[in-house]
Amino acid sequence: MSDVQIIMAESAGFCFGVKRAVDTVYQEITRCAEEGRGPLYTYGPIIHNEQVVSYFEKQGVKVIKSVNELRSVRKGTVIIRSHGVSKEICTILDQNGLHTVDATCPFVKKIHRIVEKESSNGKRIIIIGNNSHPEVEGIRGWCGGDVTVIETQEEAESLRIPEDREICIVSQTTFNSNKFKDLVEIIRKKRYDILVLNTICNATEERQNEARTIAARTDAMIVIGDDRSSNTQKLFEICKAVCRRTYHVQTAADLQPAWLMDIRSIGITAGASTPNNIIEEVQNNVRLNV
Repeated sequence: MSDVQIIMAESAGFCFGVKRAVDTVYQEITRCAEEGRGPLYTYGPIIHNEQVVSYFEKQGVKVIKSVNELRSVRKGTVIIRSHGVSKEICTILDQNGLHTVDATCPFVKKIHRIVEKESSNGKRIIIIGNNSHPEVEGIRGWCGGDVTVIETQEEAESLRIPEDREICIVSQTTFNSNKFKDLVEIIRKKRYDILVLNTICNATEERQNEARTIAARTDAMIVIGDDRSSNTQKLFEICKAVCRRTYHVQTAADLQPAWLMDIRSIGITAGASTPNNIIEEVQNNVRLNV
């Protein structure tokens, strides 16, 4: 029997918001079948996991991929994904007479309310996050005035806003918590009148802290999650910073035997949109190969 220690992160896998969104799709599949209504759509992939989205597509759930595509839909049920959507999308859904089921993560919904309120009070909104991520696109769409998205140190340092303008800073829920603090500190030094609201969800911060701790005490680290998953990417960055032999996989098929050679300990964590069955497959595969 191998004496390699395998440490599995307790926080790995679906977070509350993702589980809620996935459960919502299951419920709507059943409801549409029982009531004989449809078709059933999600606006964008319900979560960033290829296997989950593919499974739902086989159950007849169609993915609406753009605003223009949504404008042409006149019948059926549309589920708003966990990342949330802009105010414009909500308006289109209403105008087209579509039955809407909102599966937006409550923590994301809270940010929508914050930026809508603070921008209506005249504050310039700064979102710390990935500008092209659907969650950030949705948050941006609830800002009634000027909004800036910052992801890097260079962008924070080059920020120029009139000194008499009040600022409200929020974060993408899955952003790197340490990086958020660093970027806020850069902006603080500019001596703007700022309101900082750390909207990184607790589950994200706990997951990142646990991953960092495990990676620091193991010879190798496996991070499981979809390529498109922002929180998985952040976990990989965090682990890589403290454990050189950090590897990212989507499924057990991506594991390479060479990664598991000459190690005494290995850690495993997973992004918030990674199903338990995939985590278990990776864990079992690691056990068979160490």
